[in-house]
Amino acid sequence: MEEPTPEKTDAQEPLEGPEPASLAKYIDHTMLRPEAADAAFDQLCDEALHWGFCAVCVNSCRVVYVARKLKDTPIKVAAVVGFPLGQMDTKAKAFEAARCVEDGAVELDMVMNVGALKSGHPDRVAEDIAAVRSAAGDETVLKVIIETFLLSDDEKVLACRLSQQAGADFVKTCTGFAGGGATPHDIALMRRTVGPEMGVKASGGMRNYPRAVQIIAAGANRIGAVSSVAIVTGQTGAGGYTPDDY
Repeated sequence: MEEPTPEKTDAQEPLEGPEPASLAKYIDHTMLRPEAADAAFDQLCDEALHWGFCAVCVNSCRVVYVARKLKDTPIKVAAVVGFPLGQMDTKAKAFEAARCVEDGAVELDMVMNVGALKSGHPDRVAEDIAAVRSAAGDETVLKVIIETFLLSDDEKVLACRLSQQAGADFVKTCTGFAGGGATPHDIALMRRTVGPEMGVKASGGMRNYPRAVQIIAAGANRIGAVSSVAIVTGQTGAGGYTPDDY
C-alpha cells in the first residue's frame, strides 16, 4: 500500500523555521497498518534512504524484512511492542521485545499498560516497562507509549516518571489507534517531567511541516509519522489510521 499522495498545506502565514528537509533526522518513518503488503515496506525503506530519516518503525513481524533491506545503511530499525493496546501479559511483551532485537531492531516502542495506571497500580506499570527493558538489553533504545489522549495531566506526569525510573530512553505520546494526537501542551509537559536527559517522541497528527516545527519547539526530539515525506517536502499528508493519527 503506497503512502497517500500529499496535498498542499492549507493557506497560512509562512512559518519561520528550519528547511523542511532538515527535519528528516527527527523522524521515525512509520508503517503499522495491518493490511500493508511487502510493497509498502519496500517503499518505506526506499523513502527512508532517500530522505535520511532517523529510523523506520514497523510491527514485530516485519523486522526481519526491513532489517535485511536496511543492512549496512545508517537507517535504524525500530519495532513496536505490545501494540496497539499494551494489554498483553508482561512476559509476552518481554518475549516480543527480545525477538525484535534478535531479528534486527535497535529501537523499541512499547505500549504502556494504561489500564494498570488508571487502576492505581503504578508498580505493575513499572514492572511491565522494566521487563521489556531487561529483555531488550541496555544497547536497545526503549520508548514508552503512554497514550496521552487517555490520561489526565497528573497521569501523564506519573507515566513519564515511571518510564524514566524503569530505564526507558524516551516517552512517546500515543499509538494513533486510541484517538488524539501529539499536542504542544503534552509535549511540553512531558519534557518538563523527564528533563533534558530523556527523549520525548511525538506521534499522532504529525502530517505537515508546521505541526512538526511546533512540536519540536515544544520539546520533542523525535517524531513518529506516516506522512514523513509530506513533512520534509513542506506538504500535508493524509495520515495513517484515524483523522488524528501519525
